[in-house]
Amino acid sequence: MSDPVDVPISGEPIRLGQFLKLAGLAEGGSHAKDLIDAEEVTVNGEVETRRGRQLTNGDVVAVGPDRGKVVLVH
Repeated sequence: MSDPVDVPISGEPIRLGQFLKLAGLAEGGSHAKDLIDAEEVTVNGEVETRRGRQLTNGDVVAVGPDRGKVVLVH
């Protein structure tokens, strides 16, 4: 598995659905919802089924082999 790509965000927290789009792990909101509903998304190694899950600095989100890490920028 490759290292996660750092995805900078300007404010915490960010919702999982928003992060998937920002990180390029989903093509849009409906795609993000479909991925989450199909249990294809993990947060810190555990399957996540809540699109509104609040992510904070350091969380790692994966869809298949692609991973993004939440990085808070000030």
